Amino acid sequence: MEDVDTPRTVAGAADTIMSQLTALGLHWDGEVMWQSQRNAAYQSAFDSLAARGLIYGCGCTRREITDSALRGQTAPGMDGERPYPGTCRHGLPPGRQARAWRLRVPPGVEHFEDRWLGPQTQDVATAVGDFALRRADGLWAYQLAVVVDDAEQGVTDVVRGADLLSSTARQRVLGRLLGAPPLRYLHVPLILDIDSGLKLSKQNGAPAIDTGSPLAALQSAWRNLGFAPIAADRPADFLSAATAHWARRFPLPAVAG
Repeated sequence: MEDVDTPRTVAGAADTIMSQLTALGLHWDGEVMWQSQRNAAYQSAFDSLAARGLIYGCGCTRREITDSALRGQTAPGMDGERPYPGTCRHGLPPGRQARAWRLRVPPGVEHFEDRWLGPQTQDVATAVGDFALRRADGLWAYQLAVVVDDAEQGVTDVVRGADLLSSTARQRVLGRLLGAPPLRYLHVPLILDIDSGLKLSKQNGAPAIDTGSPLAALQSAWRNLGFAPIAADRPADFLSAATAHWARRFPLPAVAG
C-alpha cells in the first residue's frame, strides 16, 4: 500500500481500495505491505548507497531547479518535469544546508522493452538528472520506496498506467545500483476525460468505480483497454477468460529486462 507520502494520505482510503478490489473479485497474495511501516528498509537501502558515495545533499528549492533549467533552456521531460542541473553535485554552495538527498546518476542510456509500448530508451542523467531519494520534508521519495518494495516482495512484472512510464528508466538504474534483479514492465494507456484531456482520477474529480455492478465495471475497463467484450455472467468467469486472453496477447519473455 503506497502510503509513504503521509501528509497526503486520506484516512480510510486504503480500506476503500481493498474493499473495491474484493468486490471486483480481485485479491492479493499474503500480507499487505504498508510503505508507512517500512522506514528501516528504506533507510538501509539509502545507507548502502551513501556508503558507496552515491548520495549527496542538495540545498536547492523547486523554484531554483526550475529557474536553472529555464535559464539553460533545458526541455522538460515526458511528464513535464525539469531535469536537475547538478547544482549541488560537487558540494553545497556556501551558507546552504541540505534539504533533500539525491542519487548520483551514472552516465549512459537506459534501454528496456515495454510489453505494450515497445522499445524504450532514456538517458537518465540528461533527461532527469540526479533525482531525490529523500525529500526536503524528510519523507522517502516514491522512486526509492517502490524499488525497495518490489525487490523485497520478489516482484517480476509491473503493470501500471502510462503516466508512470517516465519513472521506469530511473527505477531500473536505482534497482541495478541496489543489486535488485531487472523487472518486466507494461504500461497501459490512460482513460482520459473527453473535455479536459486529463486522466480520469480522484484528483481530477472523476467518479469512483461502481462496485455495486462489478461485472459491468470490469467489462468497461476491459473495453477501454481496446479489447472486445467477454461473454460472462459472473466476475469470476470474466476474470478467468480475460486472464487467458491477456496471457496470449502479452506472452512473457523468457528473461526480464
